[in-house]
Amino acid sequence: MKLYFDSAYIAKCYLNEADGAQVREIARSAESLYSSTLCIPEMACVFHRQLREGSISARQAATLRKHFASDVANEVWGLIAMTSNLLQRVDSLVRALPPATFIRAGDAIHIASALEYGFEEIWTNDRHLLAAAFASGLRGRSAN
Repeated sequence: MKLYFDSAYIAKCYLNEADGAQVREIARSAESLYSSTLCIPEMACVFHRQLREGSISARQAATLRKHFASDVANEVWGLIAMTSNLLQRVDSLVRALPPATFIRAGDAIHIASALEYGFEEIWTNDRHLLAAAFASGLRGRSAN
């Protein structure tokens, strides 16, 4: 089974966050894991935030960055490129949403990436992304 994770769920695979053990178990059960290339800068920011907040040390941050980069290089994460066509799909997707739907650019990129590659569901713990995914025709999944 192929699974699409947003960056928040990818972070749970590297950090000891709430639901992290459950998310890692879901990831281990998958045949393959996918996300948008957007996860690369988002994960850099996640590690930086954890360092800034004192949740991890500089050494731990460096180790986590290296581990994530290695997993990307070894294609543990199948990354979907943000091409011009994909970004046009983001525009179309956002225009088609009901006006009351809360959507952020990163969430729209994740939804469009999942749709572009034929996913029927997206894994996240982000309530706004879950709602926007549903409004876009994707099933939002969460470990909790």
